[in-house]
Amino acid sequence: MREIFNDEQKKLRGRFMEMGIDASEQIYLATKSFLDKDVKLAQEVVDRDSLVNEEELVLEKQALKIIALHQPLAAEFRSVITVLKASSDVERIADHAVHIARETLILDDLRHELKTLDEVDEILANVTAAVRKMLEDVLDAYVKGDEQKAYEVANADLDIDRAYATAQKIVISEMKDNPKGIEYGSHYLTTVRLLERIGDHIVNLAEWIVYSATGHLVELNPGKADRRQIDKAAKENTKKTKQQAPKTEDK
Repeated sequence: MREIFNDEQKKLRGRFMEMGIDASEQIYLATKSFLDKDVKLAQEVVDRDSLVNEEELVLEKQALKIIALHQPLAAEFRSVITVLKASSDVERIADHAVHIARETLILDDLRHELKTLDEVDEILANVTAAVRKMLEDVLDAYVKGDEQKAYEVANADLDIDRAYATAQKIVISEMKDNPKGIEYGSHYLTTVRLLERIGDHIVNLAEWIVYSATGHLVELNPGKADRRQIDKAAKENTKKTKQQAPKTEDK
């Protein structure tokens, strides 16, 4: 009987990993569409939304079936519940990626009239790479049951929070200097906020890994613990950006 349970649990983990990989791909394609102004790619991301949603439903049914048929012991039960709960966060990650793609579609007309925010584009590219690395690491931690690595992934989210705060200050400053860019800037703010939220959901995944290993629910989001760290870093980064900006000569 235990062999059947172990086999079913292995399949469940495999489905969860596939779901996480698909969500990571959605993040990459969505942000690429935004940065490259690629409306066709953005629409492809939107069209793929049902893929991860369907994966979550299949995974949920499989997890509930395992619980009902095998009545797992405490540690085994936590393992199954972890996948069940964590899959919801992965689905939300994919949803945020789709929303980024939709921002690309909305911005299509505005891009021809207003300048691209190069500084924020660079932040978006770096944050995208960072959150995908976090997601890759948390999936690896899940497979290995590596509680320590889960903590490390959660700590990495502080850099995402700082980058978000920096981008936010840059965009708001641009919106003040260029009133015509208020709507344009609002879509940038939405996009960088969505990436920040993806980081938060990855932290949630790390928390579920710790729960599976220990049976305790813990708060691992460092940005929530000390907001001052984020605000201070954002001010410093914004100051550096202004100092590095090319100066124009008076004519």
